[in-house]
Amino acid sequence: MPRPRQAEPLQVIVQGRHVEVTPDLRRYVERKLGRLRRHFDQITQAQVVLSHGRSSRGQGYRAEVTIWGDGVVLRGEQASTDVRASVDGVVDKLEKQVARVRSRLIRKRRIDAARTKQRRRAASEAALRGSPTELPPEVVRTKRFALKPMTVEEAMLQLELLGHDFFVFRRMETGEVNVLYRRRAGDYGLIAPE
Repeated sequence: MPRPRQAEPLQVIVQGRHVEVTPDLRRYVERKLGRLRRHFDQITQAQVVLSHGRSSRGQGYRAEVTIWGDGVVLRGEQASTDVRASVDGVVDKLEKQVARVRSRLIRKRRIDAARTKQRRRAASEAALRGSPTELPPEVVRTKRFALKPMTVEEAMLQLELLGHDFFVFRRMETGEVNVLYRRRAGDYGLIAPE
């Protein structure tokens, strides 16, 4: 039985340039950015820079936000006379970007599903005709992620938290890329280069 997928907690880094980042302001920013995860739960990290100073439009507050998740990087900025209004404005802009990315991903998954269905139908028709021509398998998804150095024990914990059957990581002791996998017996196996 597949394990339910647990979303990683959203890591928010808030920096201030000529702006004091109070705990209340930090909570406000985190709450506003949390809205984005309702639309795209793969967002894992956000960096926020709040600044105050002169610009071509006069004195004001600027909010610059960069978010990362599932191989996607989105960025937005907004300036106004109030720091919270700047945060609201940039989150509104990012919500529109997230909606566009999400609809593209959904469209791509539907197209991939249709192609897979078409390939299966063609393979079953070929089998019914007795034709030995079988379509070769193809890569239907590519996932990119950063390889963070960690111990085997940390990799085991990540494997359990993600609920996957394998986990690719950079081993802290050697710096090599290793693969930790779950065996049928319930224990683990480790693939390491020679």
